[in-house]
Amino acid sequence: MQTEAVLTGGHPWDTAADLHFRVSQRAAGNGALMRAAPSAVYFARHGRSATLDAARRLSALTHGDPAAGEGTAVLHDLIRVALAGGDPSAAVPEALAAVRADQRERFAVVLAPGWHPDEATEFNGAVWPCLGSAVWALRTTASYEEAVRAAVDLGGDTDTVAAVTGALAGAVYGLGAVPERWTRALHVPLPGFDGRVLRTPELTALARRLTSP
Repeated sequence: MQTEAVLTGGHPWDTAADLHFRVSQRAAGNGALMRAAPSAVYFARHGRSATLDAARRLSALTHGDPAAGEGTAVLHDLIRVALAGGDPSAAVPEALAAVRADQRERFAVVLAPGWHPDEATEFNGAVWPCLGSAVWALRTTASYEEAVRAAVDLGGDTDTVAAVTGALAGAVYGLGAVPERWTRALHVPLPGFDGRVLRTPELTALARRLTSP
């Protein structure tokens, strides 16, 4: 809803999100996290600084609250670590160190090893519990399917929390870990493209293009 409000408000692209935040004072939604997987994959090969910078810039297109950008930066960084073969859970402290000082404490709480989504002080439509729930789901399970199922079972804003969890778990476990019974049914209708639908082969081809030089 926030993304739609910013994009349809009629303001210039580079000021619309900031104007929305100034008026509503509520712009720390998880929408920027939800769409971060493609950019995280694309920028991972360009290094940590480029990955963090891209996350903040892309988030700021629709989310004027800096918390959204910092959360997206953390997710970008953890996906980058996973794609390089590292352990994103172990990389959380380093990712937190890159968060703006005025935002770090709230993220540190939800990303702590002992945190549980039941302890969230905001609805998981907000960036902090959404990211924390995704990291929790990854930490407490042993497969892609288990992680995504754990995220969905939390309830609330399940589509976004599961999308963020899937992005992170996908970077850890790889494409082969996604259940075939899920990908067999996958279809994405494209509005405005006269009934065009993307299925698993087309989506896989798009994903591979993200990693091409």
